[in-house]
Amino acid sequence: MTDAAGTSEPQAGPAVSVVGPGEGETITLGTTRMRVLEDGSRTGHRLAVAESVLAPHTEGPPQHRHARHDEGFYILSGSVRFTVGDHDHDATAGTLVMVPPGAPHTFANVSDEPAVMLSTFTPGLYMQYFRDLQALLADGRPLTPQANIDAMSRYGTEPA
Repeated sequence: MTDAAGTSEPQAGPAVSVVGPGEGETITLGTTRMRVLEDGSRTGHRLAVAESVLAPHTEGPPQHRHARHDEGFYILSGSVRFTVGDHDHDATAGTLVMVPPGAPHTFANVSDEPAVMLSTFTPGLYMQYFRDLQALLADGRPLTPQANIDAMSRYGTEPA
């Protein structure tokens, strides 16, 4: 914007977030490591993004459905098996899987190689679920199916 004197002044606006390689919060859940790239705090919780590395032969969460958020999974490397209801979909690098609210789903790495995926959550309030699970494990409590269901229920998620 040019002021009356004809000079240009920088305009204040939303801050841009940049998360470089190796940066971001790390959440470890058993053999899965998540790197939080955006937890929603800089997007008004409209969006959260995480990179997840699933070790070979990693089981995913129990099949579940979300009431209030979409979940997206973009496979960066390896292969991830998505189970939607009774149907399996093997997603390889370059595949995008979008799960709308209400769709039953789970995922797992059934291969002998690690798999890496980028996950999105809209709105971005679900990231706290993963923090809750990590805290539960850090306290030495086992991640029983019931403990997982209890954590899910706090974020509009239920077993399918």
